[in-house]
Amino acid sequence: MSSQFAMNGALLVPLLGALLIALCGRWPNLRETVTLVTAGLLFALVLSLLPEVFAGARPEVTWVTMLPGVTLGLRVEPLGLLFALVASGLWIVTSVYAIGYMRGHNEHSQTRFYACFAVALAAAMGVAFAADLMTLFICYEVLTLSTYPLVAHQGDEKAMRGGRIYLGILLSTSMGLLLPAMVWTWLLADSLQFTPGGLLAGQIEGAALVLLLGLYAYGVGKAAMMPLHRWLPEAMVAPTPVSALLHAVAVVKAGVFTVLKIAIYIFGADTLSGTTAATLLAYGAAIGLVTASLIALGKDNLKARLAYSTVSQLAYIVLAAALANAAGLLGGALHIAMHAAGKITLFFCAGAIYVAHHRTEVSQLDGLGRRMPFTFAAFFIGALSIIGIPPLGGSWTKWYLVLGSIEAQPWPLVAALALSSVLNIAYLLPIVARGFFLPARDDEPRGISEAPLACVLPLCLTALLCVALFFGIDPLAALLRPLTEGTG
Repeated sequence: MSSQFAMNGALLVPLLGALLIALCGRWPNLRETVTLVTAGLLFALVLSLLPEVFAGARPEVTWVTMLPGVTLGLRVEPLGLLFALVASGLWIVTSVYAIGYMRGHNEHSQTRFYACFAVALAAAMGVAFAADLMTLFICYEVLTLSTYPLVAHQGDEKAMRGGRIYLGILLSTSMGLLLPAMVWTWLLADSLQFTPGGLLAGQIEGAALVLLLGLYAYGVGKAAMMPLHRWLPEAMVAPTPVSALLHAVAVVKAGVFTVLKIAIYIFGADTLSGTTAATLLAYGAAIGLVTASLIALGKDNLKARLAYSTVSQLAYIVLAAALANAAGLLGGALHIAMHAAGKITLFFCAGAIYVAHHRTEVSQLDGLGRRMPFTFAAFFIGALSIIGIPPLGGSWTKWYLVLGSIEAQPWPLVAALALSSVLNIAYLLPIVARGFFLPARDDEPRGISEAPLACVLPLCLTALLCVALFFGIDPLAALLRPLTEGTG
């Protein structure tokens, strides 16, 4: 299989899958089979690119030249391949989970749900493999539009309001901030190509650098940087599989991936390192990660608590981009995978609790862990990974980010990382403690009562993935090492 075939196929397969899903809507079993087969084929296509990239190749394809230096096309490099592997791999388990959830909860409009999911994954692949800012921008917008029906899936006033906020913030930031930043970049460099070492290296500094970096950081609304984060908690009106898509598989990961890719390939680590622009962004991220954790601590609704946890965790990757040193960039890139595994586990568990017992509030979970031991054990593992406790994958992220902060020497950043970890413990572990150690309500029946197997199996697999990522750090670090050497 040629690399060009695999790259183009990574976009076309989910689009064709979406069409077939729509055509099979009258036959649920066939529709869901198409979903699973499409997810499996996509992952196989992405995986086939791994040997070439490991060997140092950077396969690419150009579709069309729009203006001098402005093209549409794809290029596979280590960071994009990692994001594509995470998104395509987790789509498989999310699809299995969605089948159990949507059937178990008897959701309406399931065909539209699965079709939009597939289009969203095609857009995520375009973001991952974009060779230039224009390709990334178009795929980024398609991702926003294709996930709007998923956010507003329930169709009631609350869902429609959440969908309007979701669409309004993401479109206004991309059109009002990201697009002008791209125009400015083209005027400076006569190109929008992602370039190892930085397209703008040596071409911008001082106040102009501060302004342009700010336009990019806040123009990528999917990164949910405070105060432009409101769309993320509002989008929690969506079904739990959509929450998993938003938080782990595609949407927010597309945001922070874009911020990290722009830092590496548009500005360049050497251009950013130690500048006022990078320092301001780093402190903004640090304030955001602590503030969001404090808000999460006060939320009783389980999905809302996890949503603010995500806002905090995304700030880790923005902080990594701002540190612009080898340890920081490696930690940020690894966090794309580590957070995805941990957070999707937590959202899967929240959905399983809702399907099996219709509980949505943390205060309603007393004693429920003894009735749902697999779900709460998986939640515990995912929580430990988010906190950064070995032997879970998230501990590597914290390690590299602390090293990067120490190297950059602003000790308040190290303090913010430490405080955030303490707050992670405070808002995640009491959920597990309530489930296992507090007495159940008097009217609570006894015995094991888990969600359907199609819900429980995926959350157990993603919990195991949190462990596997800890012990599988060497190949991941080897894949990403070129990013820190300017050869990505």
